[in-house]
Amino acid sequence: MEQELLAIFGARLKIMEPLSKHTNFRLGGPAKFLVEVKTQDELIKAVSLAKENRLPYFVMGGGSNVLASDEGFEGLVIKIAMREFKITGQTVTADAGVMAAALARATAEAGLQGFEWAIGLPGTIGGAVRGNAGCFGHETKDAVKSVKALKNGEVLEMSNADLKFGYRDSAIKWDEDLVVLSATLELQPGDVAELKEKIREILAKRQTSQPQGASSAGCIFKNYEIVDDADLQRIKEKLDITPEMVQARRVPAGWVIDQAGLKGKQIGAAQISSEHGNFIVNLGNATASDVMQLISLAKMTVRDSFGIQLMEEVQYLGF
Repeated sequence: MEQELLAIFGARLKIMEPLSKHTNFRLGGPAKFLVEVKTQDELIKAVSLAKENRLPYFVMGGGSNVLASDEGFEGLVIKIAMREFKITGQTVTADAGVMAAALARATAEAGLQGFEWAIGLPGTIGGAVRGNAGCFGHETKDAVKSVKALKNGEVLEMSNADLKFGYRDSAIKWDEDLVVLSATLELQPGDVAELKEKIREILAKRQTSQPQGASSAGCIFKNYEIVDDADLQRIKEKLDITPEMVQARRVPAGWVIDQAGLKGKQIGAAQISSEHGNFIVNLGNATASDVMQLISLAKMTVRDSFGIQLMEEVQYLGF
């Protein structure tokens, strides 16, 4: 396996590579193998090799939404480094490894609106599609026309409907054989100056509402979706939720964690951010175990206090 990977990737093959170098959390032990794929063909070969050798594999984008185990990963980490995009009229085609924020800025500068909000996303287009990433009231699904995905060595074209987008969810998440190769976005004409101003506003809002400077994986939990009227009534009896939450049928996880009095809670060198309850930050030398203990504490406290079961948005690697 090692020699086969070496023949394809050369110096881009890393052996016992610390995952802390590749995740925004700056956490994680060594991956047995890690490769950066720069073409569709390389991705196909890497996945095929892993399957032929019955070696577990994990496809990683920017590492923004990943918590890697302290013990590392006894398999192959495939890091997507396909980063080309093309703007043709109102249609944008972007490789899976393109950073969402970079594409947001490029589309705004091209006078296209509908993706400028993604300046607030820390990850890649592939990751954004997989998890239907969103922020500030927008979601990836609203801009996606279609996706090219790899499945069992074949390239599939998937429409927006095929992707079965849900809240922080898509068909890609539920089929481990599906890997996003590229996404095609359909945007609308917009005013460049207005779009740039929107970007400035979003960045300013992010600066004041989210922790800056510390290593984190972004939002740890999905916001809680209110199931039905009975669920709404049950929650109202325990929490003073706002009319906006009622209308959206969604309760922000960070707000609930704040209500539970957990903002600023620290275990080891990991801390639930004092600025935003849905962020856990690495204060310098945190371990994945520290983070896992905080995740468990938040879930247990919120469940016991308010009857709300928080679900993780972060991906686990090597656990």
